[in-house]
Amino acid sequence: MQHLPQHKKIILFDGLCNLCDATVQFIIKRDTKDVFRFVSLQSDLGRELLQKLPIEFQLTDSAILYESEKVFFYKSQAFFEIVKSIGGIYYCLLIFKLLPNTITNAVYDFIAKNRYRWWGKKESCLVPSKDLQSKFLG
Repeated sequence: MQHLPQHKKIILFDGLCNLCDATVQFIIKRDTKDVFRFVSLQSDLGRELLQKLPIEFQLTDSAILYESEKVFFYKSQAFFEIVKSIGGIYYCLLIFKLLPNTITNAVYDFIAKNRYRWWGKKESCLVPSKDLQSKFLG
């Protein structure tokens, strides 16, 4: 496996999903502290990282925030951790963290289940522009 950057949070995302692509672009624009790196779940590195995690990705239908083999978040918890790192006005969204995980994950799952139908799907993963290549791994 390729050497992962130190002190970076890695977001594993569905590279074919239009909503996921738009979300990655949204995060990149607001990542003023250069906290995040991105890995498509369809890439070799994405599959390798998934194999190290004690979750069945096929059952989660989720983006994953990977910090290490022992520290990772998925579903709504990943969303909340990303919001925390972005900060600013988006920090207000953490109010929803007061809701039980069963509720926030149910909302997450509902959106994830319908994402292709509502936002569409790409034929292949996005190839980042030269100025964004350093943000993408794998």
